[in-house]
Amino acid sequence: MWRSLWRSIDRFSLQYFKYIINELRGIKVVDRSNRELVIDILQSIVEIVTYGDRHDPLIFECFMEYQVMAEFVRILKINKNSRIEAPLLQYLSIMIQNLDSEQAIYYCFSNDFINNIITYQFKFDGGDLAPYYVSFLRAVSSKINRDTLCLLVRVEGDSVISFPLYSEALKFACRGEKMIQTAVRALTLNIYNVSDGMVYQFLANPPVSSYFSDLVLSLKDQCNRVDSIVHDKEKTDSSARKQKLNLETEKLLDDLYYLKDIICTRDSILERLVIQNLLKFLVFPALVALFQIKENNDFSYSPLTSLYLLNHLLRVIGGSSLSNHICGIILDPYGESTITERNQGDKSGVRNYDDSFLTYVSELESSSSSCSDSVEAENINGHGNVGLVTSQKHVDLPEDESNNVLTKRRGILAYVFSDNPILLLASLSLLLILAESKDLDDFLGRIIQTTVLSDIKIADSLLKVLANHIHLPMLCWQIGWVLQKVLPFQETKLGYSNSHSLFNTLYVQTQDHLQKELSGRWFDYMPDSLRKEWANCKRVLEESVRGKDPVFALELHICHESKDGGESSLAAWRRMTDAVKAFVILLQIKLLLFEEDSLDMHTLDFESPKSESGQAHVSDHSSASFGSEVALGSSFPCKIAFSNAGIRDIYVVPVATGTSGKLLLMEKHPFRGQRGIVIAMAPLPGLAPEIDKDHPTWLHLQIREFDPRFGVRKPGNGDAKKSNNAAPEGRWTLGFSNVEACNAAWSLILEETIKQRQFVEREIARMLGRYSFVDNPDTQGQ
Repeated sequence: MWRSLWRSIDRFSLQYFKYIINELRGIKVVDRSNRELVIDILQSIVEIVTYGDRHDPLIFECFMEYQVMAEFVRILKINKNSRIEAPLLQYLSIMIQNLDSEQAIYYCFSNDFINNIITYQFKFDGGDLAPYYVSFLRAVSSKINRDTLCLLVRVEGDSVISFPLYSEALKFACRGEKMIQTAVRALTLNIYNVSDGMVYQFLANPPVSSYFSDLVLSLKDQCNRVDSIVHDKEKTDSSARKQKLNLETEKLLDDLYYLKDIICTRDSILERLVIQNLLKFLVFPALVALFQIKENNDFSYSPLTSLYLLNHLLRVIGGSSLSNHICGIILDPYGESTITERNQGDKSGVRNYDDSFLTYVSELESSSSSCSDSVEAENINGHGNVGLVTSQKHVDLPEDESNNVLTKRRGILAYVFSDNPILLLASLSLLLILAESKDLDDFLGRIIQTTVLSDIKIADSLLKVLANHIHLPMLCWQIGWVLQKVLPFQETKLGYSNSHSLFNTLYVQTQDHLQKELSGRWFDYMPDSLRKEWANCKRVLEESVRGKDPVFALELHICHESKDGGESSLAAWRRMTDAVKAFVILLQIKLLLFEEDSLDMHTLDFESPKSESGQAHVSDHSSASFGSEVALGSSFPCKIAFSNAGIRDIYVVPVATGTSGKLLLMEKHPFRGQRGIVIAMAPLPGLAPEIDKDHPTWLHLQIREFDPRFGVRKPGNGDAKKSNNAAPEGRWTLGFSNVEACNAAWSLILEETIKQRQFVEREIARMLGRYSFVDNPDTQGQ
């Protein structure tokens, strides 16, 4: 109504602006009867103010003169359950976000207008008010700078005593909604990036400083959840566990990057506060869990999760303090000579980074001294029982499932030389990230590179683990990655006899497995699998140390590929792909370790070949698909019993062209006696034709059920819409008129299958070149 009276006046004019301000002033109470009118007025005010800030200074002068910000505060106070708060906060957010002039922002922040709105007692129970409120706080934070920040804090003397924008925002930090959490974090970073010394002191002191410890403790809780997923006692399905793991690790990674952003504000107070909390609540407990191998300790996550966490901390946050603390502690038990040499290095500026850790463990032991099963340890440097973690004693690792007791070693080497392949990979990955760290003290870096990673036993240990787990190709790929990353730190290229001989034995073994699969149910897919897995494996091996996500160790622990028993097509498929993967990793490691050239120089001929005959023409049988009309030709007449259609007269013919081979089932064309219509097809590989002993005119065929293109079983042969006419999935039985016809069909199927297999063998030999085992088996292992 009121707008219709002013249609003839420019809605962005000063006159119109004064009118709607007076309309707002005239409102004495806001209830449901006038709620829409108030919202309409607020929207118009925000639109005009935003326009005036850019185009008409008089409008904003009027905005200040009429104390419109005070009117916004008043509207909140006269609200009578009208639910006006959300739209008011929304329009205020829009206005603040769109203000460009410093004068406008300075006015809005002055006279406690913003603080009065921030501290207003909103009712956040239920409803959707919280997102609007947090968005308003974020909008305010986006406009603060060193000049306007002083308008939002309250100061006594030289100290900030109150900062409502920050304090109220922190109340929503633990809300589960992703949008609210993102807004709070953006707000805090806006404040950290513009604050002065007084505000930093306020942020670093209680009670608001608890925000940083709460963040880190939340990370610790996430580590506990990750650990419970990895070591699921209920043995939930591995794919479901992996999905849960990915969700939890993504949250953990987001939190780590947020802490990294805080540290990158380059304020020494905040950086020190974050690092101290990380050391106290994450790093030190992880290191105690790593070295104090006890079932009844107070740390709920395992050594594997500890290694994952430390690795992630170094990759994401890094920094001199964190890197040197972790490295100094895990190297401390390496040997007395290491400690002595390091202490001598202290004279040249190298600090003893484990002092705070020793103090932490001492306090920990003091608080749990009543435990009857606590282990008495050596007194090192006057620190009492901290030798439990940092002494020179050998560490007893838990009993392995397949071995008696894992190798007794000191400190991190307990895992480097572990028979548990996952712990071995995770610990070496941690050492590799430390070796590449530019934040590490030179002295500690030299120990990692020239004393630990240069130990020739590491390569030997990796090869032994490779030999014991060659049936788990994805694990072997990761072993290959670690092996090639460790190699540059060693003086030799595994040329010594034991490792070389062991590797050659493994290489021949994988060749044998691949050779066997050429007689298996999926030999037709082997060339494509070689192309695919070669590229995948090469990509894994070429990953950089810093680019390697440490979650791979947790996933490997969950997904030790379970093997299907029996002779199902899925089990056969997995055996074939596993054989290809194992051969590919051994060949690529061979090229990397025992050949002088780089992997890139060995470009295997993986291009698809032209047709074998060089002719473009193919028979109508070889190009046939479901529903095709083809010549019956030399096909065999027989009968087949379909599940829902009874016994039918059909014709069968096997045909192999290149790497493709299939058996066609056809019905005679109703009008063309010499033509047939394809009603079903099956791949030649895996048919395993067998004549029934009791009924020599019956020919049994096995049909592959698994479709590797989609990772599922096929819905049926032929058109899915006509599945009621399809033969029973997995098995066909063909009935011939006499024994001679049955034998002839059996013989031709085998002949065409051999023809297809021979082409596949030649294709693999062509692809692998001099590394092939097909044409010249005498070269195996060379």
